[in-house]
Amino acid sequence: MSEQLISILVLVAVFVIATVLSVHMGALALFATFVVGYFFFGADGYADMIYGFFPGDLFVVLVGVTYLFAIAKNNGTIAWLVGAAVRASGGRLALIPWAMFTVAGALTAIGGVVPAVVAIIAPIGMAFARRYSINPVLMGLFVVNGCTAGGFSPLSIFGSITNAVVRSNDLPGSPSFLWGASIVANVLLSVVVFFLFGGSRLLGHATRVSMDPAAGSGEHADSQPTATLGRDALLTLIGLAVLLFGALVFGLEIGMMAIAVGVVLSIVAPAGAKGAVEQIAWETVLLICGIVTFVGLMQEIDTPGWLGDNVAQLGTPLIAALLICYIGGVVSAFASTTGILGALIPLAVPFLLGSDAVGAIGLITALALSSSIVDASPFSTSGALVVANSTPAERDDVFRTLMMWGFSMVALVPLLTWLVLVLPGWL
Repeated sequence: MSEQLISILVLVAVFVIATVLSVHMGALALFATFVVGYFFFGADGYADMIYGFFPGDLFVVLVGVTYLFAIAKNNGTIAWLVGAAVRASGGRLALIPWAMFTVAGALTAIGGVVPAVVAIIAPIGMAFARRYSINPVLMGLFVVNGCTAGGFSPLSIFGSITNAVVRSNDLPGSPSFLWGASIVANVLLSVVVFFLFGGSRLLGHATRVSMDPAAGSGEHADSQPTATLGRDALLTLIGLAVLLFGALVFGLEIGMMAIAVGVVLSIVAPAGAKGAVEQIAWETVLLICGIVTFVGLMQEIDTPGWLGDNVAQLGTPLIAALLICYIGGVVSAFASTTGILGALIPLAVPFLLGSDAVGAIGLITALALSSSIVDASPFSTSGALVVANSTPAERDDVFRTLMMWGFSMVALVPLLTWLVLVLPGWL
């Protein structure tokens, strides 16, 4: 059995074991790197080799953006953004799901980890849904879709992973197209969700919504939002603007910029920085760095090239591209989107570049959408958070509906993205 095939089987085992058992996928991937590295490179060379696979740049991005996001949550910036979105909707009931979509998308676009943003926004959105008799599935899907829409910005976790893998493999890429495609796909999908799950009855509804989801039904229940922008939140918004300007205009490194803004905020507004380091998404950092480290080992032994040679002999790169998208959708519905993005892109794209029938940008985008839109599955973290924030009386229905929705996305999204982005060969 070849080294390349062994590495593929080990990667599959990592996903399966981490999904079935209570083993952290990132830790398991580092363990696999240690064992396989020792087996492949021997006792004398394995340590230096496998440490060289560790993605230091991704580590800094993940730590930096989640550190800054934690400060923004602590000092009220996120609460102000939610209030601003509700105010922008004029309190109209039909626009509240879109307000939650927008806030969730904005937070992931500036670096919030998708499950963390869902964990923050879903309780607010679901509370609004309960108070105004909005279908909880509609509200939950809008929050998840909003997170996914923003999740592929150049500053975001999904976008950073995807773009870093593309750059490190010298592949053609378009960060702006990737993010734009994610926004368009999730907006269109949310329009379908809106009318499929009772949004049409909200149109023209006369009720005005209070910014406080826990407000009662008294005389002040429908008052307009009164949240104000505090000093620390204003400084954070300025810092985020500096981050965007530096990263997008001057091409400065996102992770270092995020840490710099976070440190400055810690100095000038120290109250919001208390406990921020503890809120860094260490679990996500371990997950991504573990998977990418093992993938680095696979690249060292030329597993992508080996796959490319074998698929080239089949002469069916388009079908292979479709299968890769389905693999991404199925695995992500049950496991980690960040993990599958870090693993499948470097393994999938290189061996398809030899064919004029498949464009790298189209396949990368199709794989990214196929792996992320299915996150509403109740077996994925985002979907599970929506179920957890529903009431006991509605929880079973929410779970069943999200399960059917998630599986329908697994069946449809890879095919649709393949038909639009891969098959025509225009990207």
